[in-house]
Order: sequence, then structure tokens, then C-alpha cells
Amino acid sequence: MGKTTGFLEFERELPQKRPVKERINDYKEFVLPFTAEQLNQQSARCMNCGVPFCHNGCPLGNVIPEFNDAVYNANWQEAYEILISTNNFPEFTGRICPAPCESACVLGINRPAVTIEEIEKHIIEIAFEKGFVQPRKPNVSTGKKVAIIGSGPAGLAAAAQLNYAGHSVTVFERDDAPGGLLRYGIPDFKLEKSVLDRRIQLMEQEGIVFKCNTNVGVNVSINDLLREFNAIVLAGGSTTPRDLPIPGRELEGVYFAMQFLKQNNKRVASKPTTTSTGNTIESNMLTYEVMATNKNVIVIGGGDTGSDCVGTSNRHKAKSVTQFELLPKPPESRTAFMPWPTYPILLKTTTSHEEGANRHWAIVTKSFLGDENGKLKAVKVVDVEWTVSNDGKPTRFVEIQGTERDLPCELALLAMGFVHPEHSGLLEELDVELDERGNVKASEKNYQTNITKIFTAGDMRRGQSLVVWAISEGRECARKVDEFLMGQSVLETKDASLWEIA
Repeated sequence: MGKTTGFLEFERELPQKRPVKERINDYKEFVLPFTAEQLNQQSARCMNCGVPFCHNGCPLGNVIPEFNDAVYNANWQEAYEILISTNNFPEFTGRICPAPCESACVLGINRPAVTIEEIEKHIIEIAFEKGFVQPRKPNVSTGKKVAIIGSGPAGLAAAAQLNYAGHSVTVFERDDAPGGLLRYGIPDFKLEKSVLDRRIQLMEQEGIVFKCNTNVGVNVSINDLLREFNAIVLAGGSTTPRDLPIPGRELEGVYFAMQFLKQNNKRVASKPTTTSTGNTIESNMLTYEVMATNKNVIVIGGGDTGSDCVGTSNRHKAKSVTQFELLPKPPESRTAFMPWPTYPILLKTTTSHEEGANRHWAIVTKSFLGDENGKLKAVKVVDVEWTVSNDGKPTRFVEIQGTERDLPCELALLAMGFVHPEHSGLLEELDVELDERGNVKASEKNYQTNITKIFTAGDMRRGQSLVVWAISEGRECARKVDEFLMGQSVLETKDASLWEIA
């Protein structure tokens, strides 16, 4: 490695951020870049550990020690080539991935892990600055046509890989621009859309065709696609949110988190948030834009989507922001039930929480309370106590007597995750087989559905997951589609002769 004793000499360090009082006034990214010295020191912390568990911790199998070594030696071209050999979109994962690779870092046994995610982001941004990132066009065309339905990270990864293999790729997206949740789910302060647009432009230059405002199964016939294309990849994601069917759910002021986040991203992009019928963000429930300004906001759900709602509400200048989590408060460090190198369930304090949020664990929402005009004014909650199993997992809870109370709330956002892809329209028309969770059924072995020429990848197949898993699924699915079309897959190799710089 670049510096054998680096992990003994340097401590883990993260980049500085713009001050909270400044950054909550806009939607710009606020994490500042490392200095050259900091980047050199952080990459030097990567150990010559013999068995790099980070490879296994990363679903993409990123070759992490090697690119850290290249960064330490300032070999930016080499670092970039190593990184993109396994990851199509490091500019996404370097910003919004929860970094399971860092949980598996060998240094993490008794010291803070290497800052892998930040180093990854710096590699790709420096590669863009130095002009290393250029369109890569396939040398040979197979004459085969593939349709990708859905342009989230799984669909984009599948499209990129199949294009490199020489197939003609068309991506269908029902929204007005590509990106899926990258565009209309992730707030701009975590992923500015110029980063996404930069990648989409590259993919278009490489020959991939994007058709937006095309909702397959609604305004585009799936039968037409079956006739026109040699293979189809379903990559629409898991977009049906988990609901909370309790008294008062119908009140004005109770919305799904993604409704709130999508309309805000459109507002930031200066795009209209109303449909032709006048209903905002394509929902009958909403007849005006949802703002958190001067409201008591309660976010129900303790995950990343809930955190995004917290950060967005703070930028709206909410009166107060509170986040609920049904489960008990996680520990701050590994326990005997979460040994290295397993992925630990630890207390996560995001930058949005740092900006201001009241956080409650082990709490249940009993009902939504409204005023005489049908508008939300409070939520009724109760604290709960969990029973924990022998392996440290919470198993069941009971309400704690005397803790029931009403909390003032004019905006409640349901951020409890997603249950499965939407079944109406495309999936119903296809009559594709579903698994017991309501996802499209396909094995990891070939990603093929019960319909021969139709494949599936990402959250639509595996359920709600991480961006890094979506990219991994898209890549592996592309390899199986290529194998289906050609008998064997050229994507089994990372041979650069598959493409040339445009």
C-alpha cells in the first residue's frame, strides 16, 4: 500500500460542511471537498490487510484498497479506471450510499473505518475535472434492441452495461426527466440534479435513448414493446408506500413522504407540480402545494426518507420538526449481537438531524386529530416498551400506561418505507408472476421473469433497498440479458476493448 503505517499515523476525518444557519437557506450541496493533504492522509489509512472485507461489504465488489493506493500516489487516471471497472455511477454512491463497505473495513475492528465513500466521490469528481470521463461508445453493434422500463439507478446501470455490450438501448421513464428517485426522491442538498444531468448527458452521447413522459401500460402499450424489442428489463422500483391506516388518516395535512419530497424537488427545479386537472403532484389527495412553513411537522419513520423530510422541512422554516421511530433507540457502537464485519444497526445522526429535529424512539401513532374544517391539528401518540430476543432483536411491544398524549401537528409525513412496486398498469397488463411480498418474481441466477424475454432488476425484484444494490442488480441483470441475447455475455469481462472513447 501507499503508506504501510498510515492507519497508525492518521485519524479518520470527514470533510467540513457549510454552517447550518447558512445551508438551510438553500438546497445546494453543503459538504466541502477534502484538501489535497486530507485526501492523501485519508487514503493512507487503508491497510494492507491481506483479506479486504470491504470488497464483500460492497454489493458492487469495488476494488477499494487498489483505488486507495492510487489516490495516495495521486495516480488519478488509475484510480478512476479501477473505480469504474465495478461502479457505473460513483458520483451517486459517493453521495447517497450508506457505505456498507465501511462497516466491513478491517480497520473498523478497533478504530474508525477508512472514509471510503468520500474518497470514492473525490475520485470521480477529480476525474471529471481532469477530463478522464468521456463518452464510451461500443465498437460493435449486435443489432439487438433492449427496452429498459424505469430510469432509476438499476435501470440506468442496466442500460449503460447493455449499451457497452453493443445492444441498442431505449429507456422509458414515466416522469418528465430520467433518474427515478435520484431525481424526484433525493433532495438536492444531498444530490444536486446537475450531477445527475451530467451523467444522463454522457449516456445519451454514448447512444442510449431516453423517452420520458412514457408510462408503459398506460400511454404506451407493453405489447408494442414486446414486438419491437428483443428483451425488456423491468426496473421501475418499489414505489408503493407503506400506509398508516389509523383514525384521521384522511385529514388534510397527512401525506406520504414521497409526495412531499417530489413536489419540493420539482419546485427547486422550477418545474410545475400540478397536473392538467389542477391536482398537485399527481394525487387526488393534494389540491395545493404542501409546505412545512410555520407548521409543527411530524415525520413518521426513522429511516433515510424520513431524514430527507426533516432536512426539507427545516429549509421550509417549519415551526418545529419531530421524527418518530417505532423501534427502540439503536446503540451508538457495535454490540455482541453485531460483531464485525456484519452490517450493524447503529444510531445514525444525519446532517438533517444536525440542522434541528426532535427524535423519538419506541413511540406509536394512535390517531390523527383534526379541526372542524377537516385539517390536521394534532397526533395522538403513546410510548411503548419492547421485548428483546436472545439475539438482541426487538420482537414485540406493549403500550406504556399513562404515556398517551396529543402532540400539536399541522403536517404529518409518512416515511415508513415501501412495500412493493405498483401492480396496476404495467404489471397487471403483463400478468407477470409476483413473489410472496408482491415484488416481480425472478431469481438472482438469471433475473428472468416467467415471461421469457422479460427480465427485472433493482427494487422491483428485491424490494426496497440501497442505491448501491440497485446499481449492482442492474449490472448483473444486464449480463444475463446479454447472455440471453447472444448465448454468452461479453460483460463477464472488464476488457476495455468493448468500447472506445467517443
